[in-house]
Amino acid sequence: PLWEPPPARHLRPLGAGGAAALPLLLPPRRHLSSRNRPEGKVLETVGVFEAPKQHGKYETGQLFLHSVFGYRGIVLFPWQARLYDRDVASPVTEKNENVASHGSKEVKGKTHTYYQVLIDARDCPHISQRSQTEAVTFLANHDDSRALYAIPGLDYVSHEDILPYSSTDQVPIQHELFERFLMYDQTKVPPFVARDTLCAWQEKNHPWLELSDVHRETTENIRVTVIPFYMGMREAQNSHVYWWRYCIRLENLDSEVVQLRERHWRIFSLSGTLETVRGRGVVGREPVLSKEQPAFQYSSHVSLQASSGHMWGTFRFERPDGSHFDVRIPPFSLESNKDEKTPPSGLHW
Repeated sequence: PLWEPPPARHLRPLGAGGAAALPLLLPPRRHLSSRNRPEGKVLETVGVFEAPKQHGKYETGQLFLHSVFGYRGIVLFPWQARLYDRDVASPVTEKNENVASHGSKEVKGKTHTYYQVLIDARDCPHISQRSQTEAVTFLANHDDSRALYAIPGLDYVSHEDILPYSSTDQVPIQHELFERFLMYDQTKVPPFVARDTLCAWQEKNHPWLELSDVHRETTENIRVTVIPFYMGMREAQNSHVYWWRYCIRLENLDSEVVQLRERHWRIFSLSGTLETVRGRGVVGREPVLSKEQPAFQYSSHVSLQASSGHMWGTFRFERPDGSHFDVRIPPFSLESNKDEKTPPSGLHW
């Protein structure tokens, strides 16, 4: 392709101090042709970088570039999550609802802002090998209990991964939901405001969209971030089956190239069962993490015949010399929503 998303280390043009705004330049895709070679690599301005927010949160309608995966996106709304970061854990003696246990190590959750965002459809092909572009899935409300409904081009983005920019384009993001969810208002900053359909969609699907807990741990300079989501309950063969999806991001914080080879999961259910799952790679891939492409993100699903449980495990990585090492997956709980509601039926307008 003519344009590849720049690696994370090249995507901090303003620095911590937030200097003067810089133009955001991307090659025009209209020159791409399946029959002809690209007609040069002339850059065109698509927007102007803004200073990243050191405090506070971004509002609905904020345009941004993802600092790790390089795609253009727009903020739909923020979520306040509890981040359990085992890399900065300090001894905690008291036990409360915001404390996660990890063997003898306890981690206190800190409030952290994440965003529900739309991904520009033009950038999806360029990030497909690094990040799934269908990170949000639902149990479809149909007779078929196995039906799974996916919304393409939705993602959850941490505050520090947002590189904000502005644009004079009234439709700067290409996504089938952009004009259904947002409208242009030049009197506002940012000039894109939520339509009633976005507010109604958020309210209706809140239990399945809400991001509550984020777990993070680093082993051998490989950082693993896990975000679990409750999807709902289904009745199957006179029993209840509870479903969760979980999003995992693997990030190489070192310059050495490594490749993920195996996964090893332990899944504990409140019903008393303990399941072990081993396999090659993840979602059919064995991603390579390098300095140029340091991160890989994917989503998967798990079901239990109980309303809660836990998951933990390891990823096995291979170094260039053929040696292997295991990276810990931080333990995370699978909790069902107390206010069980009817699963969403999808997007119908």
